[in-house]
Amino acid sequence: MRIVCIGGGPAGLYFALLMKRQHPEHHVTVVERNRPFDTFGWGVVFSDATMQSMRQWDPQTAEAIEVSFNHWDDIELVFKGRKIRTTGHGFVGIGRRKMLNILQDRCLELGVELVFERDVESDTEFPDADLVIAADGVNSRIRNEYADVFRPDMVMRPNRYIWLGTDKLFDAFTFDFQRTGHGWFQAHIYRFDETTSTFIVETTDEVYKAHGLDRMDQEQSVAFCEDLFAGTLDGHRLMTNARHLRGSAWLNFSRLICDKWSHFNGRSHVVLMGDSAHTAHFAIGSGTKLAIDDAIELTRQFDLLGHDRAHIPAVLAAYEEVRRVDVARIQNAARNAMEWFEVVGTRYADTLEPEQFMYSMLTRSQRISHENLRLRDRDWLEGFERWFAARAGVEPGENGAVPPPMFTPFTLRGLTLANRIVVSPMAMYSATDGVPDDFHLVHLGARAMGGAALVFPEMTCVSPDARITPGCLGLWNDEQQQAFARIVDFVHRQTPAKIGIQLGHAGRKGATKRAWEGIDQPLAEGAWPLLSASALPYLPHSQTPREMTRADMDRVTGDFVRAAERARDIGFDMLELHVAHGYLLSSFLSPLTNRRTDLYGGDHAARARFPLEVFQAIRAVWPEDRPISVRLSTHDWHEGGNTPEDAAIFARLFKEAGADMIDCSSGQVVKEEKPVYGRLFQTPFSDKIRNEIQVPTIAVGAISEADHANSVIAAGRADLCAIARPHLADPSFVMHEAAKIGYDGQPWPKQYHSARAQYVNNLARAATAGKP
Repeated sequence: MRIVCIGGGPAGLYFALLMKRQHPEHHVTVVERNRPFDTFGWGVVFSDATMQSMRQWDPQTAEAIEVSFNHWDDIELVFKGRKIRTTGHGFVGIGRRKMLNILQDRCLELGVELVFERDVESDTEFPDADLVIAADGVNSRIRNEYADVFRPDMVMRPNRYIWLGTDKLFDAFTFDFQRTGHGWFQAHIYRFDETTSTFIVETTDEVYKAHGLDRMDQEQSVAFCEDLFAGTLDGHRLMTNARHLRGSAWLNFSRLICDKWSHFNGRSHVVLMGDSAHTAHFAIGSGTKLAIDDAIELTRQFDLLGHDRAHIPAVLAAYEEVRRVDVARIQNAARNAMEWFEVVGTRYADTLEPEQFMYSMLTRSQRISHENLRLRDRDWLEGFERWFAARAGVEPGENGAVPPPMFTPFTLRGLTLANRIVVSPMAMYSATDGVPDDFHLVHLGARAMGGAALVFPEMTCVSPDARITPGCLGLWNDEQQQAFARIVDFVHRQTPAKIGIQLGHAGRKGATKRAWEGIDQPLAEGAWPLLSASALPYLPHSQTPREMTRADMDRVTGDFVRAAERARDIGFDMLELHVAHGYLLSSFLSPLTNRRTDLYGGDHAARARFPLEVFQAIRAVWPEDRPISVRLSTHDWHEGGNTPEDAAIFARLFKEAGADMIDCSSGQVVKEEKPVYGRLFQTPFSDKIRNEIQVPTIAVGAISEADHANSVIAAGRADLCAIARPHLADPSFVMHEAAKIGYDGQPWPKQYHSARAQYVNNLARAATAGKP
């Protein structure tokens, strides 16, 4: 085949040499606009895992890189006058120029044609090419030429950064955070050869402009950074090699995703690779990794399907299918890390102590978990766990051991929970006329016995017309109150758990069938009239609710108050007000469901007015020593709906009204929503509200094991973790997770003690099965 790689960066060069190595008959050319020794970066970073892949695909290139790179295991934080270091992280740093020269030399050795100082305008300049690799970077002319095919989604991120170098040699990947009168700056620093370290300085656009950096030239910017980080530089100078850029050389990162990666132009197949197809923020150092992995995967597909023109379409389709998954995973992690640095000054730096700040930084991508940190650096993590436990009031045991973060106690007003795990309110739809029965006793009792610190029945409705389905729980009469009292008494007498109640009103989502009969489908018979913020049906064929009048609001508020009084008298330990998921109170908050033009529609304060009235009314009758939380939909997942920014505004309003905690859920406001699911996918919403609004939070959503919960709690992204489906599958989830991570401080019911040792032994046998 005739192959032309447009762009002589890592992606184009590495693919060229791999293809020539695998199939020497190919005629492979790399065309680069710059000279061989031109490069405008400093060092590049990739992981030990990427290095291992390179060893497998071309040992000679890997060996040449390995003798030239700087390898380090340590990460050091410089923050608030402290230096904290942890080890076991395994990164490789090498000068970008040196790496490109190694790849260029290997290409020439294998017979790849290298053409420098040629500026390619279009892929059609190579009409005889069977395959054109568009590896011409984030501003790819080839991609832009076929923008209607590739459909690139480019987002300019808000932070500013400048890529510098220094002759001070750092022996760890160093993160230095410095506060000025206008805000925070951070430096990402790593050594990449025997004489030089990369020194990237980053800050928000607001801080950048407040210091006048937008009006400085490069020399002035460099001098500013030298002065700001003088304590870390120890008299060494900063250097720039971006003289080709106008102005101060401060840049914004561009996040790129493409809908399609390949195209047939009528003569040649064109495929995107590296930064022309996707970008990943330097916060996790994966740009070079993605380029190398692209080159490897495309080569692998040719090996699998055939090194000839006829197989190119199938190869490109397979390449994109495989790479899209891994790229999405890396981009998600990079996005998390990037966003952490974008908000670090407003969310973490002023409030977190250095120990927790370090933990938050290390786990910023959500790819590194609590137990992964233990594998990397047990001593550091155990020291952090002792610090965290002390903050929770836990003294070390005789052997110095302390509980992992999820097993530390948590206090809110007069309520102290034994650990940080909550059984979420989960709709069972199994009540009769709102009355809980033996099912609810066994369901909630089993989970309270299973180790959770706090259990909730499903949303409990405050009136007959507040129900979602005929099977929903209710608390509006004496029979219901007596039945709930039986459950609360069991939890209090037989378990160390506490029990809360979540009060709510279905609003426009009411009068529907039980989930297993047709979720959200309107009742064919026995329906009741519905109320909502506006007269909008949930589904096109749902019953249309009546827009609430002032009289309706007074009646509903009274229903909530009377239910709260009953819950108080029963002895529930905590109350949660349901203001999420498109139910009645939620329908006032969202502009998708609130079209009112009176005092209860319009801006945030107006939309929150009625939910706040309800909250204040129940707070007035709820005991002062018992907490109230508020469940919010922190993202509507639909254009024009509430975003996390809106949710933060509402969280602040509820905090000011006396809410003790915000339960951070999302979605279910409109049926047309498009949520983005994934592990811990709602935790960032909790993180934002907890650390920006300074109110305790509950994280929910795809938290399914102890490692997840420990990571969330330890980083300060939430104070409690509410876990739903895992508790449905395993009532003893908390006890079992404690055993899986080797924590023996979680009590089991005395009646079950004899089973604990066997369970732990079985886990040990399973862990060693198949090992010599």
